[in-house]
Amino acid sequence: MVGTRSLEKKIMIKKLDKYSYGKYEQINNHGPRTYDVEGNRLPSVTTVLGETKDKSFLYKWQARVGKEEAERIKTTSATRGTSMHKYLENYVLGKGYEDMTEMGQLSKNMAQKVIDIGLAPVDGYYGSEVTLYYPGLYAGSTDLVGLHNGQESIIDFKQSNRPKRVDWIEDYFMQIAAYAMAHDYVHGSNIQQGVIMICTPDLYYQEFKIEGLQLRSWKHKFLKRLNQYFELKNDSKEKTNIDTTELLQEFEKGKIES
Repeated sequence: MVGTRSLEKKIMIKKLDKYSYGKYEQINNHGPRTYDVEGNRLPSVTTVLGETKDKSFLYKWQARVGKEEAERIKTTSATRGTSMHKYLENYVLGKGYEDMTEMGQLSKNMAQKVIDIGLAPVDGYYGSEVTLYYPGLYAGSTDLVGLHNGQESIIDFKQSNRPKRVDWIEDYFMQIAAYAMAHDYVHGSNIQQGVIMICTPDLYYQEFKIEGLQLRSWKHKFLKRLNQYFELKNDSKEKTNIDTTELLQEFEKGKIES
């Protein structure tokens, strides 16, 4: 049952009109996620990272808990994450939303924790659920672009079954870095930091921030993974006018702004 009650509003996030964002179709045809950007089908950031990561840990975990239990955990986590995101999106937009299911109420409490702690320093937002893209290379959707403690930031919300260690979330950092790079390229911005807000079902909140040289380092690491992805997908690489190897080299030499 879905109703119309909303999350407790302790803060009001102001909508800022500095940037204008387009709407682009997300395509999930029983394969890797892509985006249709002005007639070009671009791989999603999560697809790039998912197809180039070391999956040995995942395979070991599946073998330990069993295939059926692994699928149950992944499905439950994904459903909970989607619900939490829906609460947060509606909160940012000032809309009422309520899901009276057991999962919905748990997700609501998680979202409220993110609002109370994570969104308190957000002075205003430019866009919610924003599709960002780097022409000819990749695209993706970030949860929030806004001012966090006065700095232009890419903000992503994550749910987790347990607290995270920094070395477990390297792909999160690369995801944020990719969005920052795309935003700067297309919108002429200077995204100063990435903020990852995580909450567990038992309402343990964590926040990870990357900025300055650290943000630049994660951009560099993402470009390496992007180049690896196109090397794996030779057909796709032939269709783009951008040489990812050359782009990576220019970034390393400092020709590309951080």
